[in-house]
Amino acid sequence: MSSVDELLERAHVVSLPLRVPFRGVQVREAILFDASFRWAEWAPFLEYQPEEASRWLCAAVQYGYTPAPELADSWVPVNATIPAVDVREDPDVIGALMQRYPGCTTVKIKVAQKGQQLADDVARVRAVRQWCSQAGIDDPKVRLDANGAWSVPQALEAIAAITAEGPLDYVEQPCATAEELAEVRRRVGVLGGSSEPVRIAADECIRKSADPLTAVTDVIDAGACDVVVLKVPPLGGVERLLSIARAVAPRGVAVTMSSALDTGIGLGAGLEAAARLPEVGSESQAAGLATGSLFVEDLAPRPIVDGRIQAGPLIPDADVLHEFAASGSRKDWWFERLKEAYQHL
Repeated sequence: MSSVDELLERAHVVSLPLRVPFRGVQVREAILFDASFRWAEWAPFLEYQPEEASRWLCAAVQYGYTPAPELADSWVPVNATIPAVDVREDPDVIGALMQRYPGCTTVKIKVAQKGQQLADDVARVRAVRQWCSQAGIDDPKVRLDANGAWSVPQALEAIAAITAEGPLDYVEQPCATAEELAEVRRRVGVLGGSSEPVRIAADECIRKSADPLTAVTDVIDAGACDVVVLKVPPLGGVERLLSIARAVAPRGVAVTMSSALDTGIGLGAGLEAAARLPEVGSESQAAGLATGSLFVEDLAPRPIVDGRIQAGPLIPDADVLHEFAASGSRKDWWFERLKEAYQHL
């Protein structure tokens, strides 16, 4: 493994503004490594402690210091992502966001934002459905992501209110614990005129665990989910993620690959994992790997073509890398953070 001194020598700290706030984040900070085989990204969220951040560092080092594999099919279907925007205050915001996802017919919508009400979520989902209808997308797959913010009664109320206007593909992490997810899954039933029950997806209760492989087994054993949402950085790398997907496949649980608000550089690892899911017997479905569209300007844009993005390593644009370089105290803070996380590898 590379020494911490080598990583520091290859590190570029950046600060990228978002088009609209995303779960309270207005500026995304990250370290990019000009590693020996390909550029890699390390961007644990600011509140993460060194031990948790070290898993993200492991993923970045593994990606940057291993050769890119040959992929049987390098084009990955992706979903649009809609932050918890206020559509009543800005009726045009959904159109402005959706236009950045050409060809995408699956939409993940953030809900349960602190300071908002259920009526805000219902209005946001309704606005997305209306935009899709006007754009000729007759049967969009709509996903909700509550990031564990609801109680069981709140989740059931919200799902009932939103499915009254149309079906859902699934609801991601409606509540915080596996026990709560299992209860919601048991009680949600068939809603919204769909012939199938509303699926429940697990995210935080897996990736925030110290042992994600054990956690995913426990979640499935508890009957808590139909889908697991997997992200490369918090799971410690592409190979570790694929090992979890391999364990999930025989259990009849679907896998959705997703981003941790990565830049175009960081998305490379997620796209590689998504393209390799068929190797471990997982059925491909739209991945949440188009988050580059959320940045005012990305370091390495990955164009969406007919709802898909091509996997493969990219090199950051030198001018953009220079323009959004962090310096002074922020650069020093990230370098100290890197040293602390490295001690836990």
